[in-house]
Amino acid sequence: MPNISSIKDLHFFTGHAGQFWPAFLTFACQQTKADSCILLVKKLKGWQYYYQWPENLPQWTSKDVLPVHLRQLADKALEKGTSTLCAQQDKSPVLIGLQLEEYQSEVPKIGIFSVPAQHGAEAELLLQTLQLLADTPALYQKERANQQRQQDQICFADALELLLLLNEQKKFIAATMTIVNEIAARYRCSRVSLGWLEKGYIRLQSISHMEQFEPKMEIVNQLESAMEEALDQDVEIQHPSSHVVGPVNHDHEKYARNQQVQHLVSLPLRVSGQSTGVLTCERDIGSFSDTDIRSLRILCDQIAHPLEQRKKTDRWIGVRIVDSIKEKTSIFVGVEHTLAKLIGLLCCGLLLAMILVKLPYRVEAPFILRSKDVRQITAPFAGYIDQVQAEIGQKVEPGSPLLNLDNSDLLLEEAAALANQVRYFREAEKFRARNSLIDMKIAQAQADQAQAQLELVQYRIKQAQLRSPISGIIVEGDNDEQRGAPVEKGELLFKVARHEKLFAEVKIAEQDIHEISTGQYGKLAFVSRPQQNYPFLIKQIDPLAQPEDSGNIFVARSEIFIAGDSWWRPGMSGIAKIEVSKRRVIWIISHRTINFLRLLIWW
Repeated sequence: MPNISSIKDLHFFTGHAGQFWPAFLTFACQQTKADSCILLVKKLKGWQYYYQWPENLPQWTSKDVLPVHLRQLADKALEKGTSTLCAQQDKSPVLIGLQLEEYQSEVPKIGIFSVPAQHGAEAELLLQTLQLLADTPALYQKERANQQRQQDQICFADALELLLLLNEQKKFIAATMTIVNEIAARYRCSRVSLGWLEKGYIRLQSISHMEQFEPKMEIVNQLESAMEEALDQDVEIQHPSSHVVGPVNHDHEKYARNQQVQHLVSLPLRVSGQSTGVLTCERDIGSFSDTDIRSLRILCDQIAHPLEQRKKTDRWIGVRIVDSIKEKTSIFVGVEHTLAKLIGLLCCGLLLAMILVKLPYRVEAPFILRSKDVRQITAPFAGYIDQVQAEIGQKVEPGSPLLNLDNSDLLLEEAAALANQVRYFREAEKFRARNSLIDMKIAQAQADQAQAQLELVQYRIKQAQLRSPISGIIVEGDNDEQRGAPVEKGELLFKVARHEKLFAEVKIAEQDIHEISTGQYGKLAFVSRPQQNYPFLIKQIDPLAQPEDSGNIFVARSEIFIAGDSWWRPGMSGIAKIEVSKRRVIWIISHRTINFLRLLIWW
């Protein structure tokens, strides 16, 4: 009788599925003392070899041509369950055919055992032993199917847990980081990487336990090449491979060799049957079992679609709108040349809108902020600049010092005039004491002359310090670098403009002046703060054009409705837009070109 514990070991065989039949046939031959056996499978062309034991013995015959007596023996075994082909000589072996039961399989398999010649009870015991072993493959396959279902349930539970974590992440990169970190922890991986298809190439998105990485790193380039190898073949690639014939894995071998990775597997992520990404797992200890790969395959199938959705939504809104339009219009215009057809439809719609739709037409023109009260401060006399106490842009009040002229010569003249005055007073007193009236009056007159000279010099000393006559801002007068420089009497040194009562001086081009009239409204924006605009009203248009480099311009003086902000300065510039009327879009776009062509071809 067969060993019961050994049969149970076969029922719960834990090796690879392809290794079961060798183990089973080896066990069956040992129990029946058969010296060899073959396993036949019935296909469309008839009975064919599937396996033989032992492998190192010569085959019974060619695999392409099965002997007639073996085919007949297999047919009888398929019909009755067992069949025997007795030996023609006493010492020749006996061939016994046994139908092997399988779980949920419609392909018959027959095992043919070559046993030594048996007699009587021994032959009967041999048949009973083989019949006891006939259902072993079915029980093994059933147990394996149960284990696979349990494993699938565990895999689906893990996938569900990972999906729950994935749903908490709204951004694509955050979702990929969650996936690679979780897979690395659950499957004991030293590193897990995820790449995504972008413009025909795999681009690495996330690496477990690594927040940032340089895309141009050598390891990243090698990893992307390995991922593209799996993507191009659309199959799982394992290194080292357990199959002699399998997918090409040159890039995987190169990556594993350069990075000293012991075990490596790459799995494509598919969305609607199309591979859109690759998941690569690495291990330093322990290879990836079939169960691990199947579990990862289920996991990849579950996470591929949510990642695709996050990849689409985690983009610039313009790209999302374009992709959405492509998807919706592809139903009506077909799949070929979709972009060209869409562009054609957009151009037609845009042209129709340009012809029918009217928009407010505004004339654009540059402007400069001016002040209604500007004071010019000039040099009161010829001299030299001593001190500069103000600069352009500075706010000043009435009487604020601006500049000091050198008054050293004036001080000397003041001392001389004062000395002359004292001398003449003394001479007058001396002549009075002598009762010389004429000489006294002459000396008195000279003293008065010295007094007048003294007052003149003191007046000039007072004028040597230039002060602001009004409250405002200095808009001209950069004299800081002119210290010690000579100035002439009447030479302009400063301009001070009042901060209040500012107006806009709009420079309207000659080609637009026919659209502009007094009383029109508009808005202006400064170069320094274009996000703010201020309403204004055109009060006056100068009748005479002013030539400039860009052409003739007409100056329109405009009143700003609101009070000036604290940061406004005379001389500031910007762009003014004057409301004209509603015009068709196509006219707004093309009227300048049309006018140019009219002037060009006019005769």
